[in-house]
Amino acid sequence: FSSQSVDSSLGGLSRSSTVASLDTDSTKSSGQSNSNSDTCAEFRVKYVGAIEKLKHNESKNLEGPLDLINYIDVAQQDGKLPFVPGEEEFIMGVSKYGIKVSTSDQYDVLHRHALYLIVRMVCYDDGLGAGKSLLALKTTDAASEECSLWVYQCSSLEQAQAICKVLSTAFDSVLMSEKS
Repeated sequence: FSSQSVDSSLGGLSRSSTVASLDTDSTKSSGQSNSNSDTCAEFRVKYVGAIEKLKHNESKNLEGPLDLINYIDVAQQDGKLPFVPGEEEFIMGVSKYGIKVSTSDQYDVLHRHALYLIVRMVCYDDGLGAGKSLLALKTTDAASEECSLWVYQCSSLEQAQAICKVLSTAFDSVLMSEKS
């Protein structure tokens, strides 16, 4: 890994609108996918909560990573989001198709976030002193009318950064397959 790719994952993920309209199925049908592009990295995370269906005018202020972090902080103080997750661990699988969060036996799927609907991803220390990190995803719906925030707890900042890195690699591989 070049140092550049590590740096870019720390600042969260942002994408231009051209990426948002990617047809994720186009890579499957072309048959050009090499073996490693289908790999799915798996991480054990806990689910803190979500703020769903924010209208466009509410979410338009949530552009930068700090905006997201501040918004989540306020939501926690207002009781809209818990400070700590439930006990149950979930498996977060990250691949070029997006993110799938399932129960630890992988029997039930809790959430699916398609890659092209993920607008931004931020990881940061939860500030509670136990060394845990929060991973926040901002997703949009297909019509780009509403946004949702999803908050997961990672066991460490390294784990959170690893998830961001895998996701940014997935974005890059989808972009490259579009160009070829």
